[in-house]
Amino acid sequence: VVGIVGSVEREGGKVELDGRNGEQMERMRTGNGSRGFWMGPTVVSGVRKGMRVYDEEVFGPVLCVVEKETLKEAVEMINQNKYGNGTSVFTSRGATARWFRENVDAGQVGVNVPIPLGPPSMGFTGSRGSILGDLPFYGPTGVQFFTKPKTVIERWQQFEDEDDDQLRDEGHASRNAVPDTNIPTSRS
Repeated sequence: VVGIVGSVEREGGKVELDGRNGEQMERMRTGNGSRGFWMGPTVVSGVRKGMRVYDEEVFGPVLCVVEKETLKEAVEMINQNKYGNGTSVFTSRGATARWFRENVDAGQVGVNVPIPLGPPSMGFTGSRGSILGDLPFYGPTGVQFFTKPKTVIERWQQFEDEDDDQLRDEGHASRNAVPDTNIPTSRS
């Protein structure tokens, strides 16, 4: 994970919050002075296809910020990646959230949450190159291997009414769209 974060700036991205060293690491030192196997939260921006942090499935506290002109372009980029572990979108529009969760191919989808992980009872869902987590292959979960489960975690707050011209222009949203749920949902 440290090596992948190290490649970000060499490949044209920017490390916004660096959890590899500094005060975060100092707090985690053990009595003998070693750092152990811990890394602090890391945020990287300017991420694009072809960068190691995008092309590999990073299992560490690394949040990749990817900017696209339209929601459709963002979803296409997510769906083209060989992995489908999890992704999130932040929006004040229910129609935007609905379109995103219905069109994105990821096992765990977050709406207004940074990491789309629900309670342990919901389990872990992956898609494409992301495996089924700690689920065994035999029995009922073996059947699940041939399905495409998706976990959607949402949090809604009171927002000012904003127009989402982009989605409306693409025929995905209506002016009076409202969120359709206030609780986490799981759908297969």
